[in-house]
Amino acid sequence: QAAAALALVHELEAQMTVYRDDSELSGVNRRAADEPVEVESALFALLLQARQLAVETDEAFDPTSGPLIDLWRSCRQAVRLPTDEEIVARRELTGIEQVDFDERQRTVSFRKQGVELNLGGIGKGYALDRIGQLLFDDGLDHWLFHGGNSSLLARGDHNALGGWPVGLRNPLFPKQRLATVLLRDCALSTSGTGVQHFRLEGKRYGHILDPRTGRPADGMLSVTVLAPTAAEADALSTAFFVMGVESSRQYCDNREGVGAILIPPPRQGRTLEPIVCGISAEVLFFTETP
Repeated sequence: QAAAALALVHELEAQMTVYRDDSELSGVNRRAADEPVEVESALFALLLQARQLAVETDEAFDPTSGPLIDLWRSCRQAVRLPTDEEIVARRELTGIEQVDFDERQRTVSFRKQGVELNLGGIGKGYALDRIGQLLFDDGLDHWLFHGGNSSLLARGDHNALGGWPVGLRNPLFPKQRLATVLLRDCALSTSGTGVQHFRLEGKRYGHILDPRTGRPADGMLSVTVLAPTAAEADALSTAFFVMGVESSRQYCDNREGVGAILIPPPRQGRTLEPIVCGISAEVLFFTETP
């Protein structure tokens, strides 16, 4: 069953990636500005879910932010910052309102050339959900899958602990454990800029962009989200990183099953003050500071 699950990952990657010209999503991006493009049913459902999450988060999660991501990637390679004019030009190509969905015909179309869909912020979680369904259909009740350590989906129990214990790193000291979360029948995703960032003229720029400004989000150190599905957790961890504490807290208060551990930069020194929203103390255990 594990081999079958991993084989499914390769199939989904071949469908959703924007880094292969022969993927279905790349084909959509090439043609959708010229004509409506029919999309495979499961992928279309994922695109609708991405649209809904974009709306719910005021586009802090934006599956059309590819042009901005490409701009910052190229500028990083050129060791410079994008100009204001470059950011404005790319932002004109982003926003979920640039994409039209025909749910009866199951088609997608773009309102202008240069718009594209990029599922990098939700695709990994979606793949875990599909794997989980495959294992569940095969009658497996106790398992944990992770995608690159930052996204996990767990079902059932491990060693009679009541779930699967997962360690969370301290964002300031990655070799230290900040907390342990006990996962059971839910997903977890963490977003942060501790690994992916670059420095220019003494300033640090993270890789998580705020699609609404076109610039790196800098109000958080780390965000961990628990949600019923891995796709939700994946998208919301990025969105909450962009949204900040108060908007993320409000979202959790209004969504059953969604919780978060929000870690803003320390106000002084290196003492972290995690903010927990919607996660029971019965499943979250912070490591004492030595």
